[in-house]
Amino acid sequence: MNRHTGQADCDSSLMRQKLKADLHRVAERMNLTLSRFDHDSVCLLGQFAEIRAEIKHIEVLASSFYLDCYLSPFTEKFAELTSSVQHLSDRRYGALIVIEREVPLETMIHSGVAVDARVTHALLESIFIPGAPLHDGAVLIRGNQIVSAGNVLPLSQAEAHERKLGTRHRAALGLSELTDAVVLVVSEETGQASFAVDGALHPINVVETLT
Repeated sequence: MNRHTGQADCDSSLMRQKLKADLHRVAERMNLTLSRFDHDSVCLLGQFAEIRAEIKHIEVLASSFYLDCYLSPFTEKFAELTSSVQHLSDRRYGALIVIEREVPLETMIHSGVAVDARVTHALLESIFIPGAPLHDGAVLIRGNQIVSAGNVLPLSQAEAHERKLGTRHRAALGLSELTDAVVLVVSEETGQASFAVDGALHPINVVETLT
């Protein structure tokens, strides 16, 4: 079931026109590749790599844009969130940030330490510094407040891309499978930033999101 709210605002955006144009460009490239398929003398591996890269770029752009749409009805701190995720990603500091939407989360998580402070990128980043007491758990955000840190989330049993997911990604997926929460996650191994919603992970490019 799709629990997204705020999506109607996204549908009217100029971003839809850009995404549509990008998809048309990929479709044209695929049609060109298909027309050359019967020519044995033409190696298509380079074409496949370029198509895959273009599709990946479109996916990341769309994910970053829709993340704003999913969060904007529930918090005014989107810029602070994306700024902190960018800095954490640059430093490869693992992070897990839960944004509560319509479904209350108290019964779905094992509560950590109460914080009760306004969302700022500096405070979020300090929580996830490696070795900090609460860096391994999840931060819970409600509205414009950091409610708590060091929270434990339910783990998903899902696997993605034919590889096992790390604990942070399984936790992000697990909560998003059970609630309408949006969960931001940064990999400490690669620095890749993603978000989980409705039981699916989507890569985000916070630089694109901030521009």
